[in-house]
Amino acid sequence: MNLSTLLSTLLLMLFGLQMHAQYISSVVWTDSTGRLYYKADDAGNKIPDFSHAGYRGGGVDLPEVPVRFSISPIAGDNTAHIQAAIDSLSSLAPDMNGYRGALLLDTGVYEIHGILHIEADGVVLRGSGHEADPSTNTVLIGVGNVPNQRTLLIAGGGTETVWEGRVPNTATFITTDTVFVGDYQVKVERPDFFAPGDHVVVNHPCTNEWLQAVDNGGAVNDGPWTFGSQPLIFNRRIVDITDSVLTLDVPIYNTLNRSLSPSFVYKYDQAGLVREIGIENLRIDIETTGPEDEAHTWNGIGLVQVEDAWVKNCTFLSFGLAGVYTATASRITIDSCEALDPVAIITGARMYNFNFLKASSQVLVQNCLARNGRHHFVSNGTSSVSGCVFLNCVSEGAYNGSEGHRRWSMGMLFDNHRETGVRDTDRILLALQNRGDFGTAHGWANAHAVAWNCDMAGAKLVCQQPPTAQNYAIGCQGQVSGNGPWPGAEGFIEGTNRSSLQIPSLYEAQLAARLAGLEPVITSLEPNAIPAPWKVYPNPSKGFFHIEVPNQQPFWGAIYNLEGKQEMVFSASGEWKGNLSHLPEGIYMIQLSQEGGSHWMKWVKHL
Repeated sequence: MNLSTLLSTLLLMLFGLQMHAQYISSVVWTDSTGRLYYKADDAGNKIPDFSHAGYRGGGVDLPEVPVRFSISPIAGDNTAHIQAAIDSLSSLAPDMNGYRGALLLDTGVYEIHGILHIEADGVVLRGSGHEADPSTNTVLIGVGNVPNQRTLLIAGGGTETVWEGRVPNTATFITTDTVFVGDYQVKVERPDFFAPGDHVVVNHPCTNEWLQAVDNGGAVNDGPWTFGSQPLIFNRRIVDITDSVLTLDVPIYNTLNRSLSPSFVYKYDQAGLVREIGIENLRIDIETTGPEDEAHTWNGIGLVQVEDAWVKNCTFLSFGLAGVYTATASRITIDSCEALDPVAIITGARMYNFNFLKASSQVLVQNCLARNGRHHFVSNGTSSVSGCVFLNCVSEGAYNGSEGHRRWSMGMLFDNHRETGVRDTDRILLALQNRGDFGTAHGWANAHAVAWNCDMAGAKLVCQQPPTAQNYAIGCQGQVSGNGPWPGAEGFIEGTNRSSLQIPSLYEAQLAARLAGLEPVITSLEPNAIPAPWKVYPNPSKGFFHIEVPNQQPFWGAIYNLEGKQEMVFSASGEWKGNLSHLPEGIYMIQLSQEGGSHWMKWVKHL
């Protein structure tokens, strides 16, 4: 084979490799520095930043809280035994970091006949392991059914307030005509009501005008959603006030259109809110009498009226509703947990293994396994749920789909979701869709939700576009379409059954960019549309070459070999001179990026 044929063959291989090994989304992509570019559509819809999900707003390690007390199991009911130890720990003064300490449950079996409560800030309940062997692990057994279908452990203030507590005389209207999804700033009538650091709630009332704009919710025969039924609610902090503009710590996950609803902001009084609770290394099993028994402990853990909390390395078995659920809960991490084999009649209002209820915000569920439930990873909290993420989770043997389950849950991300043990590939196992008359007129269940790099193991993923909003399915494997059980236009679907997204994990890329202080770029351009022509010369060369852009603007670059290995990254203004004489002969790809777009070019190295 002569050199020309060889180079042509290698070039074809290269572009085949690029298409196969790296798929670049047209709506969010990154340059060589990690800066993210977002393309907005004509209505202003764009993928929002999900990186604020998790303990203390994401990107913060879970703390290692020292043990202050340790107990072992006793014969019979251990409810009062454990509760007394929790209460003793709760009576201690917090340390300088706000933690009272950890209560360690030694190995063994602890029968729980009642409900355990953690109601103080800075308390951690820690077991010795979450596997089945009680000689080396901590096993809590839910015994009996008093009270009926109880939650075994409730952490937090315990009241589902949906952030309704207002500091008197602090409500003020938002005057921005349109706050687009993903925006951090709102202009208000009375900025003097607030100060940086204040906790606030943004409320978009459910008006008749908004209901009409969203097709009355999308239900067909069960009747439309009603006035006041679905306010859009966001729990936020103020990070800056300039003139009349409040800058919030977390974006708004739905467009707020002033012509449809008079949105307002008020200071949240945080009454009863509990912080810094951790639950670790426990196995919660529940006594049942058979596969359809429903007279038993119904939930493993409830995180209710709590902020900055975590559950890690826990296993839940034989629950009827949820292994773990959240309600009036913000900035939560649920890490490396398993919710397995629920016991109940296989029908509605049951078997939601990981479950967001009302006012769940910035909840990160990562590295978790759900098995043999109905809806494994799900939001049941309607229009007060937003900014929640399922990351690197596995769904095994699901009867129905993971999804926003009902009534306009906003800004949910399914990132690297994996299905396994699929019962039937004709099932919809991930759904961003109109649920129409299902349940209590569930209707449009998701808005501005994203399925990113998900593997359905041949089953169905449905992505539909809600009125006034958008849903996305990008780089997913399986049967991906807009063909749901109820009417709806197809959502934004691209890269189906294409492997190796340029951004393997959207959450991780967004988090890395935010922590690095890389401001995102919002653009109307395509990822390969650069505002000025590039020059790379000489090309081919022996290793020395020159890159220039006539507009003299800053740019970023990266050079990759045929295997996709990154050989160099660089940045410059206007021009850059490189020396890759040490590299072997061959074809390389150069990724060049500026604000507004990114572009790939071929460079040939010869001896």
